Amino acid sequence: MNPQAESADRAELYQQSYATALRLLARREHSELELRNKLAARSVPDEIITAVQDELRDEGLLSNRRFVEAYVRGRFERGYGPARIQAELYERGIDSELMAQPLEALSQSWVDSAVRQRHKRFGHDLPKDYRERSRQMRFLQHRGFTGEQIRAAFDPR
Repeated sequence: MNPQAESADRAELYQQSYATALRLLARREHSELELRNKLAARSVPDEIITAVQDELRDEGLLSNRRFVEAYVRGRFERGYGPARIQAELYERGIDSELMAQPLEALSQSWVDSAVRQRHKRFGHDLPKDYRERSRQMRFLQHRGFTGEQIRAAFDPR
């Protein structure tokens, strides 16, 4: 293949990859790692992925900070606690500094969220025995609430 044809193929692959990335970002925010993985799954070469991500970042269309804010807000609204949200963000390639502020902004709301989740799942009455209390605590722990938040969710109000 001659160099001009190869260059044209590269440019077309870049345009297709860019369009794919735009479609993905139009549906929801993605972290840089998520977007990289989705493009790589479509057999896009690394250098093209990097170039696409650089352009999207320069245009303000790809932002890990914006992704974190949207993700934390969405998971909080679905009743997940800070530990689980933090673990999920690590899986998506987000570092601690980026997630600290959005998680901290909700610090006054975590206990209320744990109480809401307990009430939604088990009703308003406090558990009568240790076994039931343990079951409810495990549920909240699985949802990602800390021990302190879980204990506070069982305090009579």
